[in-house]
Amino acid sequence: MKILETIKQQKIIEVRERRSLYPIKLLEQSRYFETACVSLKGYIHSEKHQGIIAEFKRKSPSKGNINVYADVEKISLGYMQAGASALSVLTDETFFGAKKQDLPTARKLNYCPILRKDFIIDEYQLIESKAMGADTILLIAKILTPAQIAQFTTLAHQLGMEVLLEIHTETEILDNIHTHADLVGINNRNLNSFEVDVENSIRLAGLLPEGVVKIAESGLESAAVIKTLKNNGFSGFLIGEYFMKTADPAAKCAALIKELRL
Repeated sequence: MKILETIKQQKIIEVRERRSLYPIKLLEQSRYFETACVSLKGYIHSEKHQGIIAEFKRKSPSKGNINVYADVEKISLGYMQAGASALSVLTDETFFGAKKQDLPTARKLNYCPILRKDFIIDEYQLIESKAMGADTILLIAKILTPAQIAQFTTLAHQLGMEVLLEIHTETEILDNIHTHADLVGINNRNLNSFEVDVENSIRLAGLLPEGVVKIAESGLESAAVIKTLKNNGFSGFLIGEYFMKTADPAAKCAALIKELRL
């Protein structure tokens, strides 16, 4: 929990600074603020795709540098040409090496759902997400209260965005069992130890209400594992490091999707 608390404290500082530099009235002038969002939920259910949410990130606290010189333009376009259902773009600069224009660049070049992957702790970040061109935001149950999750979900929907709620434990599911989030992601990575256990998704899936769009996150490195998860009710698969640690992330994504279609 130490790294999560460190990140959360950093976010408090960042939000305070950005709020003073980019007030809400300025964010609302973004070209994307009145633009209709693209539904992640809709694309995940599309029969044309395999449910892959392909992630762009340069580094992480658990793995260090992954692909620090990665080009968001080349990789995001490559992911979509490979047949990905959606993009996930990290926007955290301090811990994940994001650049300010990563998500806006991906938005400008791609018509597809884009998930803003960050540590949301304040309503300001939702306004900011909409202004960036994000279609969906990530809410992490580990760092938010059920009341905050409900509050942020309501605001996201008012802004036209969808919500992916990330959980990792039975308690987090039960605390948010009546969530109005559009999708629920089960993270196979223990956010305390950062160890990965793919079976965690399968164990917890049965606790979710029927009809919830289930997304598996972390540790997904083979078509066989993804097919097993599909057979256990999962529709979407958030994959980043498996693609990004290679010289050609888009080619790796294309090869995985080809296997899934066999």
